[in-house]
Amino acid sequence: MEPNSQRDEQLWKIARLRAKFKTSLIIYLVMNAFFWGLWLATGAYEHGGTPWPVWPAIGWGLGLAFQYFNAWHRDPFGDAVKEYEKLLEEKQRRGI
Repeated sequence: MEPNSQRDEQLWKIARLRAKFKTSLIIYLVMNAFFWGLWLATGAYEHGGTPWPVWPAIGWGLGLAFQYFNAWHRDPFGDAVKEYEKLLEEKQRRGI
């Protein structure tokens, strides 16, 4: 595989992660709006206590936060590329 095509494949994987996050964010917002609307429509707010839509919002939100981190702040290829470069340098140094 050529270096450019390998980099294109890496960029493609990162782009897919970011697109998947954006889709997940939209679904999260729509579903949470639905949950809160359902909570208001059923009159559950009259009973007091913690509203039940808080719990799926927190749990789902944590998962979404990890997905965001993986899509924008983590280089999925950084460690592998560094190890490859170390091995290549060692190979060249030994003259293999």
